[in-house]
Amino acid sequence: MNDQTNDAQSNLKETSRLEAFSDGVFAIAITLLILELIQTMYPHSEGGLPGLLLNHWQSFLAFAMGFLTILICWINHHLVFEYIKKTDSKLMWVNGFVLLVVTFTPFPTAVLAEYFESESNTALAFFGFNYFMMSVAAYGICAYPFNKHLIEEGSREVFNGFRLMYAYSIIYTLLTFFVCFFSVAAAIFFYCILFVVFAFPKEFSKKLMVRKNRK
Repeated sequence: MNDQTNDAQSNLKETSRLEAFSDGVFAIAITLLILELIQTMYPHSEGGLPGLLLNHWQSFLAFAMGFLTILICWINHHLVFEYIKKTDSKLMWVNGFVLLVVTFTPFPTAVLAEYFESESNTALAFFGFNYFMMSVAAYGICAYPFNKHLIEEGSREVFNGFRLMYAYSIIYTLLTFFVCFFSVAAAIFFYCILFVVFAFPKEFSKKLMVRKNRK
């Protein structure tokens, strides 16, 4: 009994450390995001505040999209780790890939802010490719613990809903990436749908599993 208790406490400790480190990286990514916004606006700060705000609306739009992206990534990351009860060395590397994509986000956000007016299709596609990489990372952080039984057996059905949702998102984001080259408005619309779905992952994964079980 004592051995089982010690194992449970050890697993909880390792999971908590992994989550705490990840939360710190998410916080740094958001900090880098606002620094990129300030750097983009700084060389063109003449003309007063109204002119500054009106002339750089694309920077604020890109910042909002980047912030929502990182926030939604954190929501899904937190949700997944609610079910992960054990860790191993490979899971740390999988989680590291998630954090790599998150910390990369401020760069395509800055590119989108800078080139949204002049090269909107390419800039949005570059930004959107980051979504594709996030979908791959999200699937990995969900599929690996599912396949390696790092979650409780009673949670496997619920967790499988997350895994399927992230798997479908890989296809969705890849298709939307190509849409960026043809229609910026349509691509933004599809990304807005993506925001809504992943802002409430638990609710949409339940609907997905209900539809799957009906077939």
